[in-house]
Amino acid sequence: MTENTFPLHNADAIVNFYRNEVLTGQEAKQFTKGDLTPVPRPEAVQTLYMRILHLLYRFRPECHSMVPLLENIQYPGYHEGATAIMSVYTRMGQFLPMCLVYDFSLNDLLAPKKQKTLVILSAIMNFLHFRKERMVLMLEKQAKFRADMDKLQTYTRGNREAEKKIEQLTTIPPEQQAEADELAAALSELQATTVHEYQEVNVKNDNIAEWKTKIAEKTQKLSQMKVDVSNLKEDITKLKSQIVESPEELKSQKEKMKEAAKKIKNSIAETDEYVVEMQNRVQSVAHTEAELQQMNSLLQDLESSMNNTRLRQEEYQELLVQSEKMQKELKSLCSEEVQLKRALGMKLDKECKQNIRRQKKRETTEQHVQEVLGQCNQIHQKREEMADKIQAITGETRQLKAKIKSLRDVCSKETEKAQALYDTLSASMDGLHKRIEMHITDLKLHQDV
Repeated sequence: MTENTFPLHNADAIVNFYRNEVLTGQEAKQFTKGDLTPVPRPEAVQTLYMRILHLLYRFRPECHSMVPLLENIQYPGYHEGATAIMSVYTRMGQFLPMCLVYDFSLNDLLAPKKQKTLVILSAIMNFLHFRKERMVLMLEKQAKFRADMDKLQTYTRGNREAEKKIEQLTTIPPEQQAEADELAAALSELQATTVHEYQEVNVKNDNIAEWKTKIAEKTQKLSQMKVDVSNLKEDITKLKSQIVESPEELKSQKEKMKEAAKKIKNSIAETDEYVVEMQNRVQSVAHTEAELQQMNSLLQDLESSMNNTRLRQEEYQELLVQSEKMQKELKSLCSEEVQLKRALGMKLDKECKQNIRRQKKRETTEQHVQEVLGQCNQIHQKREEMADKIQAITGETRQLKAKIKSLRDVCSKETEKAQALYDTLSASMDGLHKRIEMHITDLKLHQDV
């Protein structure tokens, strides 16, 4: 007891603990310190042990008193008292080594001692505290495991939904596959036509720039010729005012002027033709610009569709990143789950080993109980034999008692006779003593004389 690894508590702490944690109802009210000190009551200790076994193993107290229904047992009522005590003793003998108490005996139930009982109750109290702490930890681990399992289920659901969304975004439905193929073909044709049109537009823009430069040069020439014509007209008016014109010179000048006018008319006609051609080309350019605007609108639509596809691709990338994160979390959760499963496997293995040990102990205890029951049967037979012997002995004792009574009567009579003889002898002895004393005193007086 001095080398215990658990703390020893006083009687007050033990009583308070068992009243609050183990006993219930009237038993808790009736359990007091007087049941343990100075001399423990066996009934209180036995009921307390029964309640502890009920708390730990769900073995009801009334089950301890059940006698096994065997054919060879006669008078099962004789076994009821011993059965409960033996059941409590065997089960406490199996339980107390878990509390580091190895010296439990049957005397601790039938005639418990104060110090030993307090040590056993302190050990059980320590075990119950440890059990409560372990149960709290196991409940916390179970709650954490359930929360992790719920998270894992939510993550797996989220991953499945994300995979479904990715499949919906990446896969084209069969009813829209033909439209998608047509749109892809139309896009390729539009891209080819737009490239061709861009090339044509660039060529036409180059031609228009060349024609614009030519028209500018022609307009400059026309303006210069108009200036020259106005200058010539002024010179002609001046010359007309200064010089008397001859008819030959006038004719030659008129012919020159006619040739110059013809040249100017021809140049004007050519410029008009150029202007008409340029107007036609400008109209064609406007038409091409309208077509280009339509193509630009189509290209803008394509750009919007491409932007939408880019947005979808970005969403797809984000979903891929989220799925990777979820897969990483899934891997971590799976690793935690594997660790928890390993821990649970270890615990289950330990429990299996403990169950195997308990089963072995139960088998050994059952064998021991069977041996004890066989011994009890032998004891019962011996008891019957002893009962027969006791009956014979009681008859003999009765005869002996009758003889003893008769002998006592004879002895009383003899004692009375002996007492009378003793009284007479004592009286005669007293007389002799007095005579002897008188004779001695007489002798002393004669000697003194």
